[in-house]
Amino acid sequence: MVPYRATIDVPHELVEHVSWLIYARRCERGSRWRKLDCFRQALLVLVHLRKNEPLPALAAGFGVSTATAWRYVSETLDVLAAWAPGLHEALTGLGEGDHVIVDGTLIPIDRIAADEPYYSMKHRKHGMNVQVIARSDGTPLWFSRATPGRTHDLTAARAHGIVQACLTRQVLVLADRAYQGAGATFRTPYYHHREQPEHYQQFNRDHARLRAPGERAFAQLKSWRILRRARCSTRRIGTIVQAVHTLLTCSYSG
Repeated sequence: MVPYRATIDVPHELVEHVSWLIYARRCERGSRWRKLDCFRQALLVLVHLRKNEPLPALAAGFGVSTATAWRYVSETLDVLAAWAPGLHEALTGLGEGDHVIVDGTLIPIDRIAADEPYYSMKHRKHGMNVQVIARSDGTPLWFSRATPGRTHDLTAARAHGIVQACLTRQVLVLADRAYQGAGATFRTPYYHHREQPEHYQQFNRDHARLRAPGERAFAQLKSWRILRRARCSTRRIGTIVQAVHTLLTCSYSG
């Protein structure tokens, strides 16, 4: 392999923040000498997440073995994921009069046709279902753990406790037709609205306009290329999503 110089489109402050989290974890564990210092370990992990570089190539670029690179990535993902907010924590500060946007997205994965639980009929591909709660402006508040791709959005929302949590806080939820039947505080578009009176059609137009910013949360998530096509174990995808959420939160606060 031939090394080359490259750049990554993340703020320097974000790399420093992640390096401090790694430093705290090393102190907590009493780790001694490492092949890479905290800053370069943070940089290695961010390159992996942002650019989806294969670990062998990434390891060669940083002068470590593939096993060491994998260990650094796994350790850092766990550190970052631990800082991601839980559902009730994410909804803190919201109440009656506020509204959020709930939707699901598919994280594509490499699987064969026999892996039926991971095949989404809606998207016509294998993947993992992730539920997202976003503010009215599209800022992501919470990402769920990943479930097999054939999981229906409404089933996932109920399983993750989204429906009950929003009902408890009386938070209005705008969602697409996949969530019809959720009840509680969920509001979904009408079916066959063009055959209905004008006020039904106006409701659907207003609903679509208010829900549109939710796509911003997906765009921010998928800007980390590892989530455009994950090549790792399906059990790690949820951890990656939580880690990316922590990085997005750091970017907002910065």
